[in-house]
Amino acid sequence: MTADDSFGRLDDDDYPAYTMGRAAEMLGTTQGFLRAIGEARLITPLRSAGGHRRYSRYQLRIAARARELVDQGTPIEAACRIVILEDQLEEAQRINAEYRERVRQSGAAET
Repeated sequence: MTADDSFGRLDDDDYPAYTMGRAAEMLGTTQGFLRAIGEARLITPLRSAGGHRRYSRYQLRIAARARELVDQGTPIEAACRIVILEDQLEEAQRINAEYRERVRQSGAAET
């Protein structure tokens, strides 16, 4: 991989660019919190060749939402479940919008 390839991947939301320590620092939380949401299967960080956890920007956004709920008093397991359900709902709404657009376009093509 060239340096240009590496820099290009930094714009990728799924590229695991952040160490556990950096991720915790960015979220203003502890490494233990990140381990806990990993154990709850909210996020599964990639492991480096040395076995260290690496997080993507997408995973950090998910973790930030869980932290927000926990900070409001929601138990961590419940917060993780809420975030999973929110993510599933968002995906279903995206799929429905795409379907409606295809139906609209096919209806417009018939007229």
